[in-house]
Amino acid sequence: MSSSIYRKIMIATDGSEQVRRAVATAIEIAKLSGAKLYAVYVMANDEFSMPYPKNVELEKSFFDYFRTEGKEATAYVETSGRDKIVEVESVILEGSPAHEIVDFAERNDIDLIVMGTHGKNAIERFLLGSVAENVVRHSRKAVLVVRGKDTRTGK
Repeated sequence: MSSSIYRKIMIATDGSEQVRRAVATAIEIAKLSGAKLYAVYVMANDEFSMPYPKNVELEKSFFDYFRTEGKEATAYVETSGRDKIVEVESVILEGSPAHEIVDFAERNDIDLIVMGTHGKNAIERFLLGSVAENVVRHSRKAVLVVRGKDTRTGK
């Protein structure tokens, strides 16, 4: 049995290039600590629910699109983990991203949540909010936020 404080680590992924640095960080921590890694993708309800009048076919196509995106995002983590000999379990959730991430971490006794950030400016954070910011604010679990590449400098 590992004496590491990290037994279960969650990487919250949206499949974007910006999150890849966070994925690599989560995999490295999991490898060093012998932890299991959970790749979690959250389909936000508001991404595929339509205002009235309801268009069931269109709603279903949005749902299918985001489910496929989630499978691809978590498959990337699985493949990257397998390359480093890290056990990865993929999970696709539906709901409010920050709430679902915090809730999953609580229900599954996650020791560390790893997330990427898109490095939004202050106005974008104010107008749009930030999933990472909300998770940090509401989680009772440790949260590591990994900044993605700066699109201006490429670093």
